[in-house]
Amino acid sequence: MRILKKTYGWLEQRVQLEGPIKEAALHPVPRNTASWWYVFGSAAFTLLMLQVVTGILLAIVYVPSAGQAWNSLNVLNHQLELGWFLRAVHGWGSNFMVAVVLVHMVQVFLFGAYKFPRELTWVVGVFLLLMTLGMAFTGQVLRFDQDAYWGLGIGASISSRIPMIGGSVVHLLLGGPIIAGATLSRFFALHVFVIPGLMLAFVGLHVWMVLKLGINEWPAPGRLVRRSTYLAEYKDLTHRDGIPFVPAALWKDVLFSAAILAAVVLFACVFGPFGPSGQPDPTIVQTVPKPDFFFLWIYAALAYLPPAMETPFILIAPAVGIIILLLLPFFAGEGEKSWHRRPVAVLVLSTIALTWGVLTHLASFTPGAGILFPLSTCIPSHHWLVRALPFFKQNNAGTAIRLAGTEETAGPRSTRSPPA
Repeated sequence: MRILKKTYGWLEQRVQLEGPIKEAALHPVPRNTASWWYVFGSAAFTLLMLQVVTGILLAIVYVPSAGQAWNSLNVLNHQLELGWFLRAVHGWGSNFMVAVVLVHMVQVFLFGAYKFPRELTWVVGVFLLLMTLGMAFTGQVLRFDQDAYWGLGIGASISSRIPMIGGSVVHLLLGGPIIAGATLSRFFALHVFVIPGLMLAFVGLHVWMVLKLGINEWPAPGRLVRRSTYLAEYKDLTHRDGIPFVPAALWKDVLFSAAILAAVVLFACVFGPFGPSGQPDPTIVQTVPKPDFFFLWIYAALAYLPPAMETPFILIAPAVGIIILLLLPFFAGEGEKSWHRRPVAVLVLSTIALTWGVLTHLASFTPGAGILFPLSTCIPSHHWLVRALPFFKQNNAGTAIRLAGTEETAGPRSTRSPPA
C-alpha cells in the first residue's frame, strides 16, 4: 500500500491530473438535469468506445484487399472462436450508436441546448453526427459483399454528378476509375484511422465545452435566453439549486449506458453479424444493393422522384440540410427554450421524423430497394440506377467496377459489357 501511495504521489507530482478530474467530477449541474433525458450523450460515448475496442480486434484479422476481404470475414464468422460474436457486436453497436446520436441531437434540439452560449457545442455535435454516419457507410463497404460492391458503385456514380469535380471525387474515393484493392485500402484507412481519429478529437472538444459551459438547464416555459444575462443567471441557478455531477447525476448515465451495452449484446446473440452475403460479382446484373437501415430512406426517395429531380435532390438537399443545422444556433441563439412554446420547431421535427419513417418503410417495396423488385425488370431504362450500371472489368485481383464518363460529365454515363 505504501508503494502504491508513493507511486501515485510521484505520478501526480508530474502529470497533475487529480485537480482537473475532481473538478470535472464535482462540477455543479442544475438539479433538474439529473434526469433520464440527459443520458444519451454518455451512452453515445460508451458506444464509441465499444466500436473502438471491437474494431481494433477485428482489424487484427480483417484483410483490406479485393481478393481477401470477403474471405477474412467468413473466417471470423465460421472459423475463429466467437469471431461471429465480435462482428455482431461491432455491427449492432454501429446501428445503436447512430440511433443514440440521432436521439441525442433531437433531445438537444427540443431542449434548446443549441442556444447561447452553446453554439459551438452544437456545431461540433453536427459534425459528430456526420462522422457517425460516415463510419456506418464505410463499415458497410468493408464487408465487400454483393450489397457493398454495388452500393459503392452507385455511391461513386452519385459522387460523379458533382459539377466540375465529380470525376476527381470518384478517383479520390476509389483510388482510380475502378473498385479494386486500392478502394478497400482507402475505405479501410477512413474507417479505422481518419474518421475515428477525428471523432475522438471532436468528442474531447465537445466534452470540454460541456464541462466549461455547463449542462443545459431544464427548459422551463417562460425562461428566456438573453446573451446579456444568461451566464449570470446560469451561475446563480447552479449555486442555488446545483448538485455535484458525481454521484448525483452520473448513476443514471452509467445505468443507461449499461442497458444499451446489454441490448447490443442481446441483438448480437439473437440476430448475429451483418453479412457478408454473396461474393461481389459484377456479372450478376439482376441484383439490388440494399444499404443499411439508416440509409434506406435515400433509396425510396430516389425511386419516387422523377428522373429530372434526382441529381438536384442528391446534390442540393443534403448540403442545404447540413448548412441549416450548422447555422441554426446563430440565427436562433436567444429566446424560448421549452418545446411547449416552440410549435414551429416541434412541427418541423415531427415532419422530418414522419417523412424518414415512411420512406424507410417504403424502401422495402420500392424498385431499386426491395428484394421483390429485380433491378432489370422493375426500374425503367431511363432510371438513374440503370444509367449508373457500371462497365465491368475483370482482372487478376478480383472483380472491379469501372465508371465511364465521370471525368467528362457531371453525371455518369455508364455502359455495360458482357462478362469475359
